Amino acid sequence: MTATRPTISVVMPAFRAEHLLPQVLPPLLDMLRMGDVDEVLVVDDQSPDGTGDLARRMGATVMVTPQNGGPGAARNLAATVATGEILWFVDSDVIAHAGGAARIRAAFAEPQVQAVFGSYDEKPAGTPWFSRYKNLMHRFYHQNARRDATTFWAGCGAVRRDFFRQIGGFDVDTYRVPSIEDIELGYRIRNAGGRIVLDPEFLGKHLKVWTIPNGIHTDIFRRALPWSRLMIAREGMTNDLNTGWGERIKAGVAGLFLLSVLWLIFDPGIWPVTLALLALIFALNRAFFDFMRLHGGLGFAIITTLYHQIYFVYSASAFAWCLFEYHVLGRKNRLHVP
Repeated sequence: MTATRPTISVVMPAFRAEHLLPQVLPPLLDMLRMGDVDEVLVVDDQSPDGTGDLARRMGATVMVTPQNGGPGAARNLAATVATGEILWFVDSDVIAHAGGAARIRAAFAEPQVQAVFGSYDEKPAGTPWFSRYKNLMHRFYHQNARRDATTFWAGCGAVRRDFFRQIGGFDVDTYRVPSIEDIELGYRIRNAGGRIVLDPEFLGKHLKVWTIPNGIHTDIFRRALPWSRLMIAREGMTNDLNTGWGERIKAGVAGLFLLSVLWLIFDPGIWPVTLALLALIFALNRAFFDFMRLHGGLGFAIITTLYHQIYFVYSASAFAWCLFEYHVLGRKNRLHVP
């Protein structure tokens, strides 16, 4: 007897996404017409623009949240009415690649798999070097991570609907603004006995254009600090994605290098140490450098690898602060994101 093909509900939380919908909805609606997915739900999170009206005119099923609550709350709302056995979460600034539904079904053919997520593609929309760096960095870590993941990513990821409901969906009480609610969900999926698969060919194109200020703010206040608090208070350190042992060693070398650069002001004679640390940085980050060179050329690889050391330092500093906060200041329950 042939197994019944599982049904898929696409869930797209949307806030002020009217300008994005003409790019992100057509591929999903094409999948709907071809029968690859069974419904496309756009959850209008009280947008002040015409997001909901445009999505409805284009052919999506539209829901409206009772109040603005962020993407986690919007996804939770959709899960209460979705008819699909699988919830495919797609952010409103991500263009899902064709074939995504097939990759989802292939992953869920293994009964113990409760979630699957993918990666950004190699051609993000933003052209400034920093924006390309941010999106390609995300791709680099997802392309090189283990297939059996310890976290989850909701930008382009899927979860079994009944399991999602069983474990309570996204924690929108702790994470009141968009942050690491998908990572935290991944921990609960694993703790409940579910397996999470990272499929590097399950792709989406990111349309977000990053600037240095919003990139640093997001890295520190929406990622590094809340993720560090979560790991310290609940889960412990993971050895996956950008928190693995190799990344911790690179962060330590990056810190020593920046300290040596500062010390050059007082003692120029230590320049051989600084030069040696710089060489070590490029050796340790060879795979990252080669990846960036492949997608942007030699100059792009050099500037992004050097900037990546600053990323290492402020991310490691955020973790160190959270250790101090937890063990010295006694703030053991500070998981809320400001």
